[in-house]
Amino acid sequence: MAQIRKIDCQVVIKSSADEFYNAFRSKPQFLPKMSNGLIKDVKLLQGDWNSVGAVRLWSYASEGKPQMVKEIFEKVDEKSKTMVYKLVEGDLLNSYNSWRNIITITPVGERSMVKWTMEFEKQNEDIPDPVGYADSLIALTKNIDAYLLNV
Repeated sequence: MAQIRKIDCQVVIKSSADEFYNAFRSKPQFLPKMSNGLIKDVKLLQGDWNSVGAVRLWSYASEGKPQMVKEIFEKVDEKSKTMVYKLVEGDLLNSYNSWRNIITITPVGERSMVKWTMEFEKQNEDIPDPVGYADSLIALTKNIDAYLLNV
């Protein structure tokens, strides 16, 4: 029987937690501009950009390869600055039966901690853990942080 697995990755950034959170929460359509090429494009397919239930199609690079994913914005907790995205179509689901990205942004002094949690179910045990995808999320976080610091 397959099981849900988790990988966490986190990075300390210089941007404020509010500023970084707002980039993801309120301005996802601008993330391609902020990502320094890691996110190629994002399209809104259903709902509105900022509402739970919104469906978005992302084109991005992971491990240097072009990828695509369709996600549903599943949950948001404004107090803890946490957002949950469920993947429903795309390249990752060629190897995984299910996938959720959870991002939490926490103030840490004058900096912030961005924690990504990937919850996934492998299609079979031969599928490697998605370490490269975690590396891509860290790179994305750093690129958006650099953009926010230079605006």
